[in-house]
Amino acid sequence: MKRREFISLLAVAATGPSAARAQQPRQMRRIGVLTSSDETDPEAQSLVTAFREELGKLGWTEHRNIEIDIRWSKADVELMKRSAQELVARQADVILTSSTLATGVMLQQTRTIPIVFLLVADPVGSGYVASLPQPGGNATGFTPIVGSLGGKWVELLKEIAPRIGRVNLMFNPTAATFIGAFQSSFKTAATSLGVETNSAPVRDVHEIERIISTSEPTSGLVMIPDAFTVTHQAEIAALAARYRVATVSWSRSFAKLGGLISYGPVLIDEYRRAASYVDRILKGEKPGELPVQTPVKFELVINMKTAKALELTVPDRLRALADEVIE
Repeated sequence: MKRREFISLLAVAATGPSAARAQQPRQMRRIGVLTSSDETDPEAQSLVTAFREELGKLGWTEHRNIEIDIRWSKADVELMKRSAQELVARQADVILTSSTLATGVMLQQTRTIPIVFLLVADPVGSGYVASLPQPGGNATGFTPIVGSLGGKWVELLKEIAPRIGRVNLMFNPTAATFIGAFQSSFKTAATSLGVETNSAPVRDVHEIERIISTSEPTSGLVMIPDAFTVTHQAEIAALAARYRVATVSWSRSFAKLGGLISYGPVLIDEYRRAASYVDRILKGEKPGELPVQTPVKFELVINMKTAKALELTVPDRLRALADEVIE
C-alpha cells in the first residue's frame, strides 16, 4: 500500500465515526405536563411560560431538543386520568404534574417514568414519596405547604377583620387529601385568638354558595389549596364579595380576582425550580435521589378595594408587610 493511501485510511478511521456522530441532530426529549388548571386561566398560563423560559435558560429549546406536551384538566378527574394515560403512551422522558390530585393520578399510571410534582402539600402522607430527603421511587418535586401556613391564615384574617369569631375551612374532600398537613397550626392559632373553627367540605359550586351564603356576619373563610378550590376561586371570590365574607387564600390570583387576602409561596418561582429538576433528570439523575423541597419565599397580597367594600381598615403593619397592595 502506498504511503499516501495508508495516511488517508488512518484519517478516515480516526475521524469518520466521530464526525458522523457530530453531524447527527441531538436526541429530541419529550416532557409531559399534567396540570389541574384550566387552559383559560391567565395565571396558569404565566406559570407554564415561566417553566418553559427556565428550561430555555438551561439549554432546552422546544422543537430543537425538547417537545413539551401539555394537558389541562380543569380539576376534572376523568379528564385527568385520560390525559395521564396519553402522556404515558407517548413515552414522555419526564412528566411535570401540578397538584396533589394530578400527581396521584399520574402515579397510578406509571411507576417508572420520572415525575416532578408541584403543589403537592403532603407527598409523604399521600404515599407519593418515602421521605422528603430521600423520595425513592420515580417521583420528587416541590411541596408548597408548610405546617405554619394554617395558623398564618387565621392570624391574617383576625388582624384585618378583628370582628371575626369563627373561621370556616373550605376544602374539597376528594382533592384535599392533605388537610392534616396544616390543620394543627390552624386550630392552635384559632384557639389562641379566641376564634372557633369549622370544617366546610364542598363538592360543587352549589355547596360553595351554600357555605358562603349561610356564613354568619362574624365569620371568615380560609380556602384550602386544592385543585377544586383553585379551579373555582373566581366564583369563591365573587360569592365572598356578595355575601361580605372576609376570605384568605394561598394564591395571589385569588386576590387579583377580588379576594381579600392571599398568602402563600411564590408559585412562579416554584415552576422555575421545577425546571431545574427536569433538567437534572434529563441529564441522567434519578428522581428518587433528588430531595423534595419546600418554598423559599412567601408573598402577601391585599386587595384594598375588597377591604373597603367589607368596611375593613387594613392595619398599617399589614400594608407595610404586603408584597403587593391592589388599589
